[in-house]
Amino acid sequence: MNPLHPKKLLLTKWTAVKVVAKQKHFLVSEVILPDAPDGKIEWVEIEAVYSREKRRIDWRELTDASLWLQGWV
Repeated sequence: MNPLHPKKLLLTKWTAVKVVAKQKHFLVSEVILPDAPDGKIEWVEIEAVYSREKRRIDWRELTDASLWLQGWV
């Protein structure tokens, strides 16, 4: 898998390996910027495609292939 950069995650598509609240397909709807201008990005908001429910997760979770697959599989 290609290395991810948090600034390039906006609007990327993801598939949950394990179904989350009956949802499987997600879209990164927001990259949450830190308050300090020199701070690092830690969080992204993902939105379920079907229900439009939103959750905040640590963006590094998306690099774990046991949790997430890139694209809609």
